[in-house]
Amino acid sequence: MKNFTLTLALALLASTAWTQTPERTDGVVRKIDKEARKVTIRHGEIKSLGMPPMTMVFQVQDVAALDQLKPGDTVQFSAGKSNGGAYMASDIQPATP
Repeated sequence: MKNFTLTLALALLASTAWTQTPERTDGVVRKIDKEARKVTIRHGEIKSLGMPPMTMVFQVQDVAALDQLKPGDTVQFSAGKSNGGAYMASDIQPATP
């Protein structure tokens, strides 16, 4: 059982590794789902991902970061894609005026 748990943990870590250097962008938090480790953000253009401004769901590695957020917060964050193909948000900080 120990080997299975270790293998599963390593697989999860590998699937959340970035496929490229994350790009900083601005956004507004729309929804937070701590159980699913997800945050919905209306964001500006993310050139490195070829995305126009839109509202979308991002996964987060650090679920504790979601404790400091609420819907309506203006934030700056790093956006990228994981090796597993999921869109990720990290280093989510309040936007500076």
